[in-house]
Amino acid sequence: MLHRLIDRNDDLRRLVNEGYEIGLSTSNNHLLVKHVPYVNSRREVVYGTLVAALHLSGEIVNPPNDHVVKFIGEQPCNAEGQVINEITNPSGPENLDRDLRVDRTFSARPNTPFPSYYAKMTTYVGILEGYAQLIDKNANARTHRPYTLAESESVFKYADTSSSRAGISALTDRLAIDRVAIIGLGGTGAYVLDFIAKTPVKEIHLYDGDRFSSHNAFRAPGATSIEMLETLPQKVNYYEQSYSVMRRGLVVHDAYIDGENLKELLTMNFVFLCLDMGKIKKAIVEALHQAGRPFIDVGMGLQSIDEHLVGVVRTTASTLEKNDHVLETIPFVDGDVNNEYGYNIQIAELNALNAALAVIKWKKLCGFYADETHECSSFYSITQNSIINECSICPDEKQ
Repeated sequence: MLHRLIDRNDDLRRLVNEGYEIGLSTSNNHLLVKHVPYVNSRREVVYGTLVAALHLSGEIVNPPNDHVVKFIGEQPCNAEGQVINEITNPSGPENLDRDLRVDRTFSARPNTPFPSYYAKMTTYVGILEGYAQLIDKNANARTHRPYTLAESESVFKYADTSSSRAGISALTDRLAIDRVAIIGLGGTGAYVLDFIAKTPVKEIHLYDGDRFSSHNAFRAPGATSIEMLETLPQKVNYYEQSYSVMRRGLVVHDAYIDGENLKELLTMNFVFLCLDMGKIKKAIVEALHQAGRPFIDVGMGLQSIDEHLVGVVRTTASTLEKNDHVLETIPFVDGDVNNEYGYNIQIAELNALNAALAVIKWKKLCGFYADETHECSSFYSITQNSIINECSICPDEKQ
């Protein structure tokens, strides 16, 4: 409930974006601002919680209908340890909810009604915090701590304040499709996972039958300890463990795609192909085409020439509207074949670039990014530092 309220109401979102620790009572009838510094009668800086009754219309927060707040904590004082008269209200402890008991009530009547809960709560924070900072200049209610989300609220274990801070939560919701599969967790596939894991996709299916080794560590997101490498973890298990601290919905398949499990891909909403095994890739592409499933295939061809690396990073998209270019664009060859795409040289930044181009294209297909060219394939040239788009679909063709 709190996550939805923050997404839909600017004043709550502003509290979160500025770093306040907010919460809701069990019944959702009260807004809490936690970790508010204040001075007690012993002139110590301690921390309490401000509580205000929420005035809701469904999931829309209306302006506060009063100027009082409740408080969990000792009697706040000024820097000399004297009671703060400007907010004093004769009151005692009371139970507001089955698990919410407050110690006292404050009343600071403004000249005009509070226009928002942001204005109301920060007014009281400012009074209490101001006296606390006279004793401890580091006393601050803005901790920027993450707040956790229940499984019923989100695939994430803590709130995506990046989207809310940028005001793009509604756009981000367009990425909340049911199932995405990533086939192959080598260099590029691992970075695809890194980017997709930070979107609200409900299930991310990971397919790879290999172990995570030292060479993987040097072209994968993050850093891997030698202790972890010595356990020789399966790739899917390694990445599931890494990203499950942030989100739910990771589904691991400790296997390569073959004739037995290929049909599982036909239940996916989108597939990222990040493998260089040509024979099975062709079978996957043909099956996805027949089932009308969209996908993106990635690849790179690097060679060492005159003591420099040269080559191209390729991203190819296939949709229900446009897929006749795929068989001519994707090289269906195995990684050890001696041809343009057969050199198994991979560099972390190029893997990340390949993944970024693929995920950007996917986000365009979801309507997150604007798309004027509607390209089906893009080719990044290292030596020329340029991107060439091919098979563009004009807007009329898309419709």
